Amino acid sequence: MKIKVINRSRHALPNYATAGSAGMDVRALLDEELSIGPLERVLVPTGIYMQLPVGFEAQIRPRSGLSLKGISVANSPGTIDSDYRGEVKIILINLSGAAFKINDGDRVAQMVINRYERAEWESVETLDETSRGEGGFGHTGSN
Repeated sequence: MKIKVINRSRHALPNYATAGSAGMDVRALLDEELSIGPLERVLVPTGIYMQLPVGFEAQIRPRSGLSLKGISVANSPGTIDSDYRGEVKIILINLSGAAFKINDGDRVAQMVINRYERAEWESVETLDETSRGEGGFGHTGSN
């Protein structure tokens, strides 16, 4: 699939680290170091603008290495719709107890491109029965 993109950053376009990677690494575009305090959220610019085909979205997800340090994507996964034309920005949150520094060019998130379906609601009076029924969180009793 080809996606139209404008790169206004100093960095390479988001790219797959390995042949089997589902997500592309997305890099920060910063003029100076950015510090995220404990429980603080920041909006990290990337300099990337794109035009996704209709029927596709880009999901912004945390990087596992950063998550281990307590740095995550606040609205995970964040969704970029096919009709959005603004800069891709990443909402990071620091869930650790210490400040965390981000520098220009640091990999701050992953981007996964997904196909989606548009749903239509059909109002009904009953739903089909299943063995689970209304069982919710932990209803199976297994850990």
